[in-house]
Amino acid sequence: MDFTQQKAAARKLAFTRRKEAFANAGPGQSAHLSEVLAGYRGVPLAGYMPIRTEISPLAAMAEASAHGPVGVPVIQGEAMPLEFSRWEPDCALREGPFGAQVPVEDNYFDPEIVIVPLVAFDIKGGRLGYGGGFYDRTLERLRSRRATLAIGLAFDAQEADHLPLEDTDQPLDMMITDTRIIEF
Repeated sequence: MDFTQQKAAARKLAFTRRKEAFANAGPGQSAHLSEVLAGYRGVPLAGYMPIRTEISPLAAMAEASAHGPVGVPVIQGEAMPLEFSRWEPDCALREGPFGAQVPVEDNYFDPEIVIVPLVAFDIKGGRLGYGGGFYDRTLERLRSRRATLAIGLAFDAQEADHLPLEDTDQPLDMMITDTRIIEF
């Protein structure tokens, strides 16, 4: 099995585990995210608008927006880094690429904290995404400008023993699951 096939197989398994965890999840899935972000009040951060079976960061994003800028990713094009547009609870949204909601009005800024969605993670801070490389390119760009904290958000069930990772894959600094906070 070549590397591309290994990644595809890992994603398929991870999507199945995430779907099951999502179906069994109750309220308060991202309570630990709120707890962590409370220590960074006012620091510009980016979350994401959940799609499919992603764990939702929206409650923590809403809390954080009372203290400083919060953004959501906006895809600029294939093989390009993401830009983050300012988001507030109840702001007007439109459908962006891949069905994720984005603000109607673009107001871009660079976050210092990025909450990263994922398909799978490992205990070393590795992350398997959807395969477009958007977050890897974005984190590389942001980190070249200043320290940027990358926080993965997922269900415990998305943890993998081994992930097929490449040199271009940007590591996470912290992982928050529905039950744990893991610092790398």
